[in-house]
Amino acid sequence: MNVERIIFHINAYKAHGQILDAANFVVREWELDSRYFAGFGYRQECETTSILLTTEGDFGSPQKIKIPVNLFDFDLGLVINLIAHEMMHVEQRAAQKFVEDKNEREWQAYYEMLFHKRFPKIWDLSNFYKKFFIEKALVYYGRMREGSELQHKYAGQKAEMEAYKKILTEQKN
Repeated sequence: MNVERIIFHINAYKAHGQILDAANFVVREWELDSRYFAGFGYRQECETTSILLTTEGDFGSPQKIKIPVNLFDFDLGLVINLIAHEMMHVEQRAAQKFVEDKNEREWQAYYEMLFHKRFPKIWDLSNFYKKFFIEKALVYYGRMREGSELQHKYAGQKAEMEAYKKILTEQKN
């Protein structure tokens, strides 16, 4: 993957105000597309210190991802991972057997951001973001009813995530 070429393209899209095109470029470049994806739309800009993307649409129907106009003002690795996170939600919400439980949907999406099983081309996040997203995932795991079938279903992934967090915490950056 030619990082300079990718950054050149994204900057060209930004310079021409083609943010939706830049987001579609990311989807193509990192092979994130889904047959349930209805495209991107805009949402209100976030502050310069926070970012929010959402997946919207009726369950069982194609889904649209809403992005802020300033999306590409943030770290590109983070942006790619957040788009992948939302593409997980596209699949979870639109497929015939959609994932009903929000905690399970979020768990699966955060797990993907950390381990890239569904989308292997996704760039790794910095350790700061990895630790942050592990914490977010563990919050959703904790919201699953204690000892529930869902918690048992993801117990192995939780152990994997906790071990990864320990390794990251022991590293200096």
